[in-house]
Amino acid sequence: MSRSLVPTFTALISASLMAMSCGLLLMSCASTPEFRSSCATESDAAWKELSLAKAKGFGGTVSYTKALSLLTAARTMQVAENFDACYNNAKKARAYISDSYKGQ
Repeated sequence: MSRSLVPTFTALISASLMAMSCGLLLMSCASTPEFRSSCATESDAAWKELSLAKAKGFGGTVSYTKALSLLTAARTMQVAENFDACYNNAKKARAYISDSYKGQ
């Protein structure tokens, strides 16, 4: 490669890397709203179910404690805008809340 093509080649590589980085960033941001409302809905429902389980006297079970931990993690993920993790944690928490009624 001649010396006169090195700056052009370097600029082309830099532009390509920048374009790929921007594309990846846009793709990651594009998936964020997909779970935004699901995260909010699922976590709100789980918090209500958790409060109801505690009011009914199931607050001391292992499943209740696991659900509380998962909901705390879900709320953290929601604040960090990791909505798919928030949704998944809230969904798991609701399963544990259901288990708490069974005494597990």
